[in-house]
Amino acid sequence: MKFLLPAACLAVLCLSGCQTPQTGKSNHSFTFDPPVKSPKNPSALQVKISTGAQRLYVVEQGDVLLATPVTVGKSITPTPHGTFKIYSKQANRRRVSQPGAGYPMTYWMEFKPAYGMHWGFVKPYPNTMGCVRMPLNSARKVFEMVPAGTTLHIASSQPYDETHGKALPVLDDSPLPNPPLSYLLSPQVFLDAAKGKHWNFQ
Repeated sequence: MKFLLPAACLAVLCLSGCQTPQTGKSNHSFTFDPPVKSPKNPSALQVKISTGAQRLYVVEQGDVLLATPVTVGKSITPTPHGTFKIYSKQANRRRVSQPGAGYPMTYWMEFKPAYGMHWGFVKPYPNTMGCVRMPLNSARKVFEMVPAGTTLHIASSQPYDETHGKALPVLDDSPLPNPPLSYLLSPQVFLDAAKGKHWNFQ
């Protein structure tokens, strides 16, 4: 099946998504920098994702070390539920399949073929093709903290939703201008991400 998408949508496929309904006033993801506790034993870490609350938690023996809002898959392209292993990590990854081949999926952490966690524009509603999009600083910190082989559990809810999850802000990148295609396809997008920067959000 061929997909014919407008050029503006293709340019931000992995970062933003084509549908951007407006919501109430909220922070964008570039203002969010989650606090993090250093793990005592990195091999004991687990990542927990709540698709219902759109929250991700890095946990060590029940202690939440990092919590962040995320964006998960739409109902027609849901993020898979279950228990997985993060088996591949690539800081500077680009999409290899169509549509949108070549677009950045920075801080990629793959847990199922073609499914991963990575940096991208965050929305307060499910909006991805199945991957888990994270704020830039969250993605960087999780990528640095979590080793390959870490267990990932994805479910409609997690025990931390009512505590750590409720304390997180609502993030909505819908009003932000789309990055130019030339920027997304350039090496600069990865250089900026390593510094916690992106395009006009310096």
